[in-house]
Amino acid sequence: MALRPKRRPRILTVKSAVYLSPHLIRVTFAGPELEGFPLGHEGANCKLVLPRDGETRADFDAWFAPDGPDEKVHAVRTYTVRAFRPDSLELDIDFVAHGDQGPATRWAQNAAPGSFLGFFGPSQPKMTEFYADWYLVAADLSAMPVAEASLEAMPADAKGVAIFEVPSKEDIREIKAPDGIELHWLIHKNTHVPSTAQAEFVRSMDWPPGTVQTCIAGESSVIRSLREHLHKERKVPRKDTYISGYWKIGLVEDEHQKMKRNEAA
Repeated sequence: MALRPKRRPRILTVKSAVYLSPHLIRVTFAGPELEGFPLGHEGANCKLVLPRDGETRADFDAWFAPDGPDEKVHAVRTYTVRAFRPDSLELDIDFVAHGDQGPATRWAQNAAPGSFLGFFGPSQPKMTEFYADWYLVAADLSAMPVAEASLEAMPADAKGVAIFEVPSKEDIREIKAPDGIELHWLIHKNTHVPSTAQAEFVRSMDWPPGTVQTCIAGESSVIRSLREHLHKERKVPRKDTYISGYWKIGLVEDEHQKMKRNEAA
């Protein structure tokens, strides 16, 4: 939950919502509210302000007026810009469909043309320079958007390894990546239990020579293990690694963000 922000978000309208796989929903927003949206921000974070169940657009819009209420009424969640098409003013954001317990999941599973939400951002992209001899990408479903955006931005002759961990074989789908990137899919059915598969895969890899850049994100316990391996065992410089915990089993986002701040401190 969040206090009424001091600035007004873009209020975006849904054009379509489709299941890319059983556990991944792509919501496409379109409309004049996307005029001036910055180019080249695929993979960047954004904040979504979610309407309450049954809330009208007029009431949602009024909440952001200067004299609007201050009480905590809307959930705010962090997501990733998957794609922006300036010619058609369309923006894609992918949502993990893992049941209806979370406000963002519930909203996405019920999204239809005309649905709406508030949008703040985007931040800066995670990988803006590509200078490595090879690349290591690892993601669960929550981090597929940043992983896919990074792969699409890589040079055509890029080489490396990409590891995707998904809940079912049906979640395996075609990924656009340079021909030199080896794609590997791992299945972890019970997402309520920490996985060790990604860390085990990386530890068992033949480690190519030269500089490696990473784009790694997902569940915090997985990320902690991979970060320790990369920094302490492989001695990969921190400047060459993007590695971030996007969520934590058993915690809602506000609790997870607090945990990350405490760890950083």
